[in-house]
Amino acid sequence: MSATVSIMILLASFVILILLRFPIAMVLALSSLLTAFTLDLPLAVIGQRMVQGLNSYSLLAIPFFILAGQIMSEGKLAMRLVNLAQLLVGAVRGGLALVNCVACMLFGNISGSAAADASSVGSVLIPSMKRKKYDADFSVAVTSAAAIQGVVMPPSHNMILYALAAGGVSISSLFLAGIVPCLILLASLLITTYFIAKKRGYPKGEPVKLKEVPKIIADGFLSMFTAVIILGGIFSGWFTATESGAIACVYAFILTFFVYRDLPLKHVKVIFLKTFRTVSMVLFLIAASNAFAWVLTYLKIPALITDGLLSISDNPVMILLIINILLLILGAPLDMGPLILIMTPILYPVVTSLGMDPVHFGIVLILNLGIGLITPPVGTVLFVGCAIGKVSIEAATKRLIPYFLVMVAVLMVITYVPQISLWLPNLVNGS
Repeated sequence: MSATVSIMILLASFVILILLRFPIAMVLALSSLLTAFTLDLPLAVIGQRMVQGLNSYSLLAIPFFILAGQIMSEGKLAMRLVNLAQLLVGAVRGGLALVNCVACMLFGNISGSAAADASSVGSVLIPSMKRKKYDADFSVAVTSAAAIQGVVMPPSHNMILYALAAGGVSISSLFLAGIVPCLILLASLLITTYFIAKKRGYPKGEPVKLKEVPKIIADGFLSMFTAVIILGGIFSGWFTATESGAIACVYAFILTFFVYRDLPLKHVKVIFLKTFRTVSMVLFLIAASNAFAWVLTYLKIPALITDGLLSISDNPVMILLIINILLLILGAPLDMGPLILIMTPILYPVVTSLGMDPVHFGIVLILNLGIGLITPPVGTVLFVGCAIGKVSIEAATKRLIPYFLVMVAVLMVITYVPQISLWLPNLVNGS
């Protein structure tokens, strides 16, 4: 059978199974098997590629980071970080909304997950904002937008996925590269939120009592020390990303169960079950994506797309704009993890042919697809926020428009000013 027909079968089966609402990991695996069958390839090859996709020491970092984040999420970490954020920005107009932005950044620095960010911080702050006369749809919108910081701020699980899909990009460099863009994103969200709050007359936050300040700072420091362990250990070279994740799990366990005693020890079983479910889904997705990527490569689809894009224009500015628009469109109906694993092998040859640094592209890709998490119809983070705030998707989406525009503007700046992402990695690595 010709390669053209096989490509059509691969793409058609992928789209049909998506429309039939199959789980994305099953879609990738079944599309790969069907295409291999039409190519008269041994079906065992797909199984071998799936297993090979999991045969990486670096993948161990993902379960450890998920477990550490799950332990901290089950306790009262979100409340302590909210109190710390209240101390920093809470006493101005729209203070509680600004606290939301800062708290999401702080929690994202620990969980590495936008959905966990929205769930943990949102469950604390969305009800509080509604009690303080903030509109419910605005409360959901600001929480959903602020939670996207979790995919850019290290330790992001998605950065590890990209590093593996790109064929060994440095995880520590990606972690470093995400810090400055995340701070720019935070500043943009704070400015946007302040002007919206001022226009709508939302109340000022209540100042923190002086006697509570030392405890808030101490609790915040102990909670944030998980991120210090992860990032400090990696950047100093004391241990790898995987080792830092393991140490962070031990620290989170001691802090949650023995220092603050937020949970009884019997709750460990619940935490492990939730972690096991999440890790199982992630690993199966990685395995299926590796098989799908192999089929794409076998059919030379990445090379065809590279030639196609370069035939449109040889102007890097135009090609990067096309790539961003493509990713923004794909991010609406598809989830972030699968898209990283599918699109990286396709677009990586394109951007490297333009001379784009792989680390820089990783940040652009992750922020771009992160915006998709708040874009209907499959905006995972948006759904979480709406469920907590009891708001319709339509109402929350309308309130999200200013944030969406601001985040796209930040994306464009990060795309076309590579030093924003590369300055810190180059500084630390001595490049």
